[in-house]
Amino acid sequence: MLTVKILLILKQKHMTAKVRNMTSSSSGNPVANQFVIYTDEGTYFQSYKSVIAFRDNERKITLDEYYWDYSRTTGKYRNEFLGEHIAKTRDKIESGEYKLADLN
Repeated sequence: MLTVKILLILKQKHMTAKVRNMTSSSSGNPVANQFVIYTDEGTYFQSYKSVIAFRDNERKITLDEYYWDYSRTTGKYRNEFLGEHIAKTRDKIESGEYKLADLN
């Protein structure tokens, strides 16, 4: 499982991490398979077993080049994590403000 892999890497580097389920905006309940991972280096958004986005401590965003726009559910929670709609995200990728990389 990718979350376990990330936590093992962090432990080896003597870093701390906290994992939390995202919460539903309508019910306030935790959402299954949608995670925010807080680390010393920044914050990750993981959907199911794939890291979708990383926001470093300087608020710079890196999106996974393959999974960033993988499904409707991933997109819904990616938008929530980034605080914007997909059109804005696409604009920021096009302008170079957001980087694409292999996060998995």
